[in-house]
Amino acid sequence: MSRTGPASGGNSPQARHLSWLNAGAVFCLTALIVLCVAWELWLAPLRPGGSWLVLKALPLLAPLFGILHGRIHTFRWSAMLAIGYFIEGTVRAYADSDMSALLAAIELTLALSFVAIAVTYVRMRVLRVDSVLEPPRGA
Repeated sequence: MSRTGPASGGNSPQARHLSWLNAGAVFCLTALIVLCVAWELWLAPLRPGGSWLVLKALPLLAPLFGILHGRIHTFRWSAMLAIGYFIEGTVRAYADSDMSALLAAIELTLALSFVAIAVTYVRMRVLRVDSVLEPPRGA
């Protein structure tokens, strides 16, 4: 059975980079989930006691399993999902004030970091597969 996760490929420098990128993506995604829940329930909810906006964290749970296992397809579509959180963070950082604006800035930073990491991860995985499949030059 072949492994498709980030650790496959031994101890090559590229495999180590993929592992670090995967860990960074897991960190950004889980931090974004925790931030969304804490923001809308305790830190700066729209209404005292929390708001239904806490449900915005639910879509972030969908890619978590695939990101944890380094699935390239999940990295591709979850980067598109994270762009929505980047947009929301940008709008709320501009429109809100005080604690909510700070939390929005953290959200947009986490979302943008996740997108950058996911794109880099996908690019490195695709280049890695291309280099394995490509015959040596001059052969």
